Amino acid sequence: MLIAFGRPKGRRGAYRQWEEEDIPVQVVFDILSPGTTGEEMSSKFEFYQTYGVEEYYLYNPYRNNLTGWIRRGSALSEIQQINGWISPRLGIRFELTFQDFVIYRPDGDRFLSPVELKRLADQERQRADRLAEYLRSLGIDPDQIPD
Repeated sequence: MLIAFGRPKGRRGAYRQWEEEDIPVQVVFDILSPGTTGEEMSSKFEFYQTYGVEEYYLYNPYRNNLTGWIRRGSALSEIQQINGWISPRLGIRFELTFQDFVIYRPDGDRFLSPVELKRLADQERQRADRLAEYLRSLGIDPDQIPD
């Protein structure tokens, strides 16, 4: 995931700095996959180093390991104590336990995992279905209710 402040939100197939008013990406999050090679990650790191990325975070889910780098002058240098680290740019806090990697929002609440978000969405969908069923039992077509 790439974060570039000062640019409109939206998905991009690739971030082309020269097409983005020459605004560099400020924060990068990479998650390793089984097919990721050391050569690929070295190449990415060099690219981020060269093009002004301010913060770079690399998570290995297979080892529950997070590594981070922050720009000091013209170079990215490794963050020595990543557990409990607060991103200067985003204000989010990283916590690693033996089994989990948790990210906390600036307000202190924890970001939900994709599994938790899906479970909540499923629960809301079930609630909406039950409500629609109840309305139909009263003779009200929920699809005909104006916005």
